[in-house]
Amino acid sequence: MANRGQKFPAPGRAPDAPGGDPGSEVTSESGGASTSPEAAAIARRFALLWDPPAPSTLGRKARLNQDAVVDAAIDLVQESGLDSLSMRGVAARLGVGAMSLYTYVPGRSELVDLMIDRAYASLELPGSDADWRPALEQHARQTYALFRRHSWIVALNRDRLPLAPHVLDAEEAGLRTLIDTGLPEQRVVEVLELVNGFVWGLASTAAREAAESEATGQGYGEYWRDRSGFWETYFDAERYPSMTRVYLAGAFDEGTDFDRVLDRLLDSVEYMIERTVDGP
Repeated sequence: MANRGQKFPAPGRAPDAPGGDPGSEVTSESGGASTSPEAAAIARRFALLWDPPAPSTLGRKARLNQDAVVDAAIDLVQESGLDSLSMRGVAARLGVGAMSLYTYVPGRSELVDLMIDRAYASLELPGSDADWRPALEQHARQTYALFRRHSWIVALNRDRLPLAPHVLDAEEAGLRTLIDTGLPEQRVVEVLELVNGFVWGLASTAAREAAESEATGQGYGEYWRDRSGFWETYFDAERYPSMTRVYLAGAFDEGTDFDRVLDRLLDSVEYMIERTVDGP
């Protein structure tokens, strides 16, 4: 979960409401308690993630449950993309009327929250006793694999992923890999943000390339071969000397390899930790 430039409230306290809990009542200037529709909706979303209603044990067993709705929604977006997600579409996939879904999920936004949390639940997070480098590498690789499996996630706003149990578990695991390395807490956040941004960026690029290749029937190599005439006709080596130098060295041929770049990134983190612990 990203928190770029963002200040989180103290755990257990609502933003701008010292002493309050997320989704708690807001006190008006007159002293009376009131809850805005927006605050109530947010509270319902939190409750759905953290305190879902237990299945009813009365009467005949229900044909549907929340898990089935979430599974069907994930299957739908895996096939057709996040823009295809609707309550009606999920209901059609389950062979039921759309209104029957609202017993389990209030709406599309809440459904997306549950889908994200379900996807994050599949992460194999590093243990608390692992050394920082293999633990951070595992965290990065697992997250990258998650985004490749569920490419619809990287179509979302990374800064507004839901405050969901498994999303926070992943954030906690990432912070835990670095918290006892000697880095100040602020640097821990910055390093994790750097790693998470790298993972998200490469996964997003891969997802967009795959989607465009499928939509156009033209792969990455074919796309650039069709544009090869540009270099002969328009490219000016004097205007772009750095680009020319890099090209002549064959550096563009390697592309961006996840394993190689991650290793370089972890080397940089290791150097930062050593400088912090040992001094300049």
